[in-house]
Amino acid sequence: MPFAKAGGIDIFYERVGSGPRLLFISGTGGDLRLRPNVLDGPFPKHFDMAAYDQRGLGQTAKPDEPYSMAQYAEDAVNLMAAIGWGSALVIGVSFGGMVAQELAIAHPHAVEGLVLACTSPGGAGGASWPLHTLQHLDRDARARHMIGISDTRRDAAWAKANPKQYEELVAFAAADPYADEPGHAMGQRRQLEARANHDTWDRLGGIRCPTLICGGKYDGIALPETQERMASRIRGAELRFFEGGHLFMLQDRTALPAMISFLKGEETG
Repeated sequence: MPFAKAGGIDIFYERVGSGPRLLFISGTGGDLRLRPNVLDGPFPKHFDMAAYDQRGLGQTAKPDEPYSMAQYAEDAVNLMAAIGWGSALVIGVSFGGMVAQELAIAHPHAVEGLVLACTSPGGAGGASWPLHTLQHLDRDARARHMIGISDTRRDAAWAKANPKQYEELVAFAAADPYADEPGHAMGQRRQLEARANHDTWDRLGGIRCPTLICGGKYDGIALPETQERMASRIRGAELRFFEGGHLFMLQDRTALPAMISFLKGEETG
């Protein structure tokens, strides 16, 4: 389980599979110790895949200082350099998609192809739901607040009609086995503060690589109309929506194969 010295901090990463190089950038609160995760899915069957814990999260360093989206992008390119990659395909999911936008804009030659999943450009293009406004709530209350936003089909009427499934979703969303680790809460807070300031809207034209934008039809965090606007600003971008909410990659079994086909240069259908 390796660490890389990247831009002055120790970044924990895992690398699996074989094929074209693929960097996976995870979402809010991402921690590779939580299994199963993307490393256990189909991507390593097609790619030499690297995934990592972002600064402030998981086993990566957690400096107690303000973080910026540009800094997260520098972490990504510094990790690539540390493992000997001059360029790679990139998937960014949710918060990771915000980082991936910054990466593709600031380091266009490092990104060979890009998948942006359930994410937003910020600014005038529209931001994802303001998660930083819920930091005063405990994990259970946050989970209950976000269930119907993450997937707009799961409203109060649905919760009343499906109490067992609703409570299972709450338990899944509220679980945090590493909550008591030193720096854990601080790192998550720093990430959310950086997320709140994300804005690539006026710079999206700087993304020049083949780009696929994916979203869930019922996502109330990264709104479909926001992703439509984002696609309109990226030259040649493809846009696809799947059956599901913010977790459409788990909800629609056609989503991951579509991403793989795109990254391999195949027809996405």
